[in-house]
Amino acid sequence: MDKEISQAVIRRMPRYYRYLGDLIDKGVERISSYDLSVMMHVTASQIRQDLNNFGGFGQQGYGYNVKYLYEEIGKILGLNIVHNIIIIGAGNVGQAIANYVNFERVGFNIIALFDVNPDLIGKSIRGIEIHDYNELEEFVKNNKVDIAALTLPKNAAVESSSKLIELGVKAFWNFANVDIENEDNSLIVENVHLSESLMRLSYNIIRQDKA
Repeated sequence: MDKEISQAVIRRMPRYYRYLGDLIDKGVERISSYDLSVMMHVTASQIRQDLNNFGGFGQQGYGYNVKYLYEEIGKILGLNIVHNIIIIGAGNVGQAIANYVNFERVGFNIIALFDVNPDLIGKSIRGIEIHDYNELEEFVKNNKVDIAALTLPKNAAVESSSKLIELGVKAFWNFANVDIENEDNSLIVENVHLSESLMRLSYNIIRQDKA
């Protein structure tokens, strides 16, 4: 049985991947856990503990080979596999996601958008067609869909997620202001509540002002 990795560790892995990518761009070939800790503002001990969950990757007295560690973390995160994404809701947020080319560089392939707005249907974002929402069922049945990104109002998101679950979609990137129910833990859901992020920012601004 695979070792159970805490969600806290998993949340830190993309950040390691990003910083290591920056180091590669700067031509850095190896780095110690201490130097990496200074960059990332976490302890060297935390870095070693996190990476030891997956085998360690470092050598005492040498540190980490940056390119190798970057590639290994990419494999851990599944970035060596192409994930097909559909976007439900082709408004401002949906179009912004479709326009972000960096997703493709790490294996996330946006294959279609869907909307009910007749003014949007038939148009393309970076060559990715906006389909009529009524075509969703047929499209999912005829194409491999790994992830559905929901950029919809609350009620529409609930309805769409239920429909997609019936069609066999198991992973959701949810930008709607509602949590997708996952009572039997059969789904993989990443809820992205933008307003909550702004509220946390507001709290920290007020706390800093008071200090």
